[in-house]
Amino acid sequence: MELSLAGLIGAVLGTMVSAAVYGPLIDAVEGGLRKRRAATDDRATFAQEIALLRRGILAANILLCAGLGYWIGLALGG
Repeated sequence: MELSLAGLIGAVLGTMVSAAVYGPLIDAVEGGLRKRRAATDDRATFAQEIALLRRGILAANILLCAGLGYWIGLALGG
């Protein structure tokens, strides 16, 4: 498999976009979950779920944006 320079530049730019989008995305998702959480839920369990959710969103966000950036860079730069 041959890697394209334009694709790699697009992947780096996509990763930068994912870093910029991560904070607002996490705030929105976490805020929604906190509103739905029942008062009787265990705080420690909820904190673990939030931490796991943050890691999952970060991984998916980086993979999606870097992949999309590579594809766009490859399409535009050849």
